[in-house]
Amino acid sequence: MKEYIEERAVEIANYIIENNATVRQTAKQFGISKSTVHKDVTERLLQIHPGLAAEARKVLDMNKSERHIRGGLATKEKYLHQHSGIYS
Repeated sequence: MKEYIEERAVEIANYIIENNATVRQTAKQFGISKSTVHKDVTERLLQIHPGLAAEARKVLDMNKSERHIRGGLATKEKYLHQHSGIYS
């Protein structure tokens, strides 16, 4: 594996852990695809630094388990803003 890929995988994991970031947020921050973020954390980092990979995985798993809640809240906000002009 190329050195820059290893460094990126470690940077990505640290970013996820420090910011409690989602795959989407991380991809946007680093200018890479969501699939690259996922592959870096779940496959590449596991070979380089298994402990860091496990920590990052915990954050990603927690975010995944909460995503339906965030989605529902986002939808609620969207409709509150759309309909607020009607009743005011």
